[in-house]
Amino acid sequence: MASVHDVAAYILREQGAMSTWKLQKLVYYSLAWHLVWDDEPLFEEPIQAWANGPVVRALYDKHRGVFKLDCWPDGNVSALKQNERESIDAVLKGYGKRSGHWLSELTHQEPPWREARKGLASGARSTREITHGAMFDYYGAL
Repeated sequence: MASVHDVAAYILREQGAMSTWKLQKLVYYSLAWHLVWDDEPLFEEPIQAWANGPVVRALYDKHRGVFKLDCWPDGNVSALKQNERESIDAVLKGYGKRSGHWLSELTHQEPPWREARKGLASGARSTREITHGAMFDYYGAL
C-alpha cells in the first residue's frame, strides 16, 4: 500500500504546481474513489474534517506555511501500483482542472465531511476523522 506522501508526489508530478489546499482535496478524492473502485484504501493515513474541507494531517505537517507546491520530495512515485496510479489518474481527469476553493466547497456539500463535522460550529477546529466507510458508502452510491 502506498503512503499519502507517495500519492502527493504522484499528483504533483502529473498535475504540476498547485496550492496545498487543492493538493489536500485531490488526495482526499483519490482515496475516496480508490476505495470504491478497488475496495481497498489507497493509503493508511487518516483524513480529518477540518473547517476548509478534508485534510491529511501528515501532509499538512510537512507543508504548513507553504501556499503552493510543485513537487513532494517526501514521496516515492514508484511505490504506487498500477491500479493505484489509475485511480489517481481518473481523479485528476475529473477534478484536476478545478480550483482548491471549488473542491473545498464541493466537499462541504457531501455527506462524509458534513457528517464528520456534525455538531461543530462553522469554522471550528476539528480532528474528527472522515471514515473509509462514510466515503465508500457515499461515493459508491453515486
